[in-house]
Amino acid sequence: MKVVISVAPEKYRDKELAEPVAAINKAGIVFDIASTRPGPCTGMLGGKISAGISFEEIDPKSYDGLIIVGGSGCQTHLWGDNMLVQLARCFHESGKVVAAICLAPAVLARSGILKGKKATVYNSPAAFFEMKKGGAVLVGEPVVTDHRIITANGPAAARDFAAAVV
Repeated sequence: MKVVISVAPEKYRDKELAEPVAAINKAGIVFDIASTRPGPCTGMLGGKISAGISFEEIDPKSYDGLIIVGGSGCQTHLWGDNMLVQLARCFHESGKVVAAICLAPAVLARSGILKGKKATVYNSPAAFFEMKKGGAVLVGEPVVTDHRIITANGPAAARDFAAAVV
């Protein structure tokens, strides 16, 4: 099993990356880190990770799931990234796991895959707007699973989010 974890090149939420990585490693799942461009990425709290590939380089056939990490950089760098939006749609249409935490569920809303699906998102007016515009049925829970779509509302839910993904 192999998944791709997507992060913003700057200001991704450190815990929202660290918890899934730890759970995935423990489960023996292989993963790649992707971003808008390959190279160094910096977390909101100073964490450092290197994206091995860009979104354009992702071959969905090579992965079993897509995880999108939140943080303030998500809204700036990922919401409007057409390639990531298309990837979310492609993974979903292929019956693969698509997971997003914090502000990242807005990417799923923009992809159209949340229409009529239960989901959650970080408490932000802009994120709520995107979710409603995308047709999501917002649920006030930290982690929400609707078939193969998993969403979580922020860093406090990162551990449970990671467990749901695994």
